[in-house]
Amino acid sequence: MGELGAPLISRVVDTMNDRRLAGADTPVLLMVSGGSDSAAMAYIAAELSDAGALGPCALLHVHHHMRGADADADAQFAEALAELLGLPFFRCDINVPQLAEAEGGNWEAVARRERYDAANEALASFCRHLALPVSEGRIFTAHTADDRIENFYMRSIVGTGPGGFRSMRYRNGLVARPLLDVSRQQLRDYLEGRAREGKPVVRDGEGALWREDATNAHTDRFRAYVRHKMVPVAREWNPQLTEVLVRTMNQIADEDDMLEAMAARIRERCVKAVGESVATADVPAGVGVPVEEKAFLLKPSFGEEPRPLQKRVLYQLLREMLPPEARVQSASIDAILAAFDLGGAPISGYVDNIQGNIAISANKKGVLLEPMAAFRARRKRA
Repeated sequence: MGELGAPLISRVVDTMNDRRLAGADTPVLLMVSGGSDSAAMAYIAAELSDAGALGPCALLHVHHHMRGADADADAQFAEALAELLGLPFFRCDINVPQLAEAEGGNWEAVARRERYDAANEALASFCRHLALPVSEGRIFTAHTADDRIENFYMRSIVGTGPGGFRSMRYRNGLVARPLLDVSRQQLRDYLEGRAREGKPVVRDGEGALWREDATNAHTDRFRAYVRHKMVPVAREWNPQLTEVLVRTMNQIADEDDMLEAMAARIRERCVKAVGESVATADVPAGVGVPVEEKAFLLKPSFGEEPRPLQKRVLYQLLREMLPPEARVQSASIDAILAAFDLGGAPISGYVDNIQGNIAISANKKGVLLEPMAAFRARRKRA
């Protein structure tokens, strides 16, 4: 592992074990862009797999066709890295600009969605080849402590929902982030250390150990502005910023997990998913909604719960009802809570329309959240 590599890899192993991200038998798909973080992750994962601390690995590169010849070189670098490490290589080509234009969406949002869709498909293929259920596999991303800190500052500027200041989860479903406790500089030191020690490395056409995305330096982009303008100033004030903020965010995460568990219990007791199978007597205005539509009935007891936990439950419900890219607005949560009086009882006759064209209606049986089309259809039939 080398003098520089051993402590770093040990830290990554501790993160994997402490957070239960992956083990000796876990098949892993590595999402590799070619940047320093993902290149280092590929070398580290390959070492761990060879040492029996991680299961078989494969490498995925998604070509977004957003940066011309530079993106082509990124793909070539990633493929060469997979070949050097002896890893199965998946490449996915997606014309993000064309797709975003057709959908009228944001380039970065479309790229992220397509990237994770490709990762899930590649992991499923890899697991089929290994004759293992996909549920046992993991998708490793190369997010670092620096990415987490940048998210923290970005959210402090634009605001965030419940638990937002934990910044990133170590694991979200099949996606795991084993590098969240190490910095970008530590990973670059590791790559340079490998080269100095004479270990096999891949270099690009200019001799670099990783691919540099020039757009990361454009401070007109929000993340790049935070990375180059805000974080360095904070680090001047406190050179231990990485360690301090990671510790703080983990404390926030521990409390967030506890509150999420409490909110889940409230949801189980006080919220009912509404569909055609639900008896009409359980639904305000007396009619069910189509089963394919997301709709929820907040029982009268919901109004008696603590306000911070109510907000967490409503945030979860709206996340399920809104499109994946939509941001839950605090005004929407406030509008739902306004359907309960000061004593916590539903206000009969209360009606409102919030983001995503979601209707709120209340009577003594509770407060119903449903698509506006379903609300109008019910009112027409009634």
